Amino acid sequence: MSLESVRSFFAEHAPDIAIIETAASSATVSLAAAAHGVEPAQIAKTLSLRIGERVVLVVARGDARLDNRKAKAAFGGKPRMLDAGEVTEITGHPVGGVCPFGLVSPLPIYCDITLKAFDEVVPAAGSTQSALRISPQRMVELTKAEWVDVCQEPA
Repeated sequence: MSLESVRSFFAEHAPDIAIIETAASSATVSLAAAAHGVEPAQIAKTLSLRIGERVVLVVARGDARLDNRKAKAAFGGKPRMLDAGEVTEITGHPVGGVCPFGLVSPLPIYCDITLKAFDEVVPAAGSTQSALRISPQRMVELTKAEWVDVCQEPA
């Protein structure tokens, strides 16, 4: 169902973007990078966070780590990662396939500024064996995301 909701999203909002399905799993950054022939940094991972009663999604480059101090300042509270069950229930996507597209219900979406280092990134597409290629700016436009600075600078 999750992959289908992402397909529907792109059919409606960006039919020019193709979803790529692979036989290999892309459930982790390293598996996704290998499956799509890119550096791990170019994978756009989606973090599902709870800040108080709010849930937000943060899309960051694959090698970035959330900076709790920056996130607390940006979101007004300490972020906590959702557990796998919460992720699936709230986003409609399984862990390893979470993306900002085709969500089961609207959520605030933020893209970390570290994504701006790339012309093209590879986010998941609703399953552990699907992804797509998109510019960070187009992803922001399609998802109505906001740019934030909440990750540590990659080494």
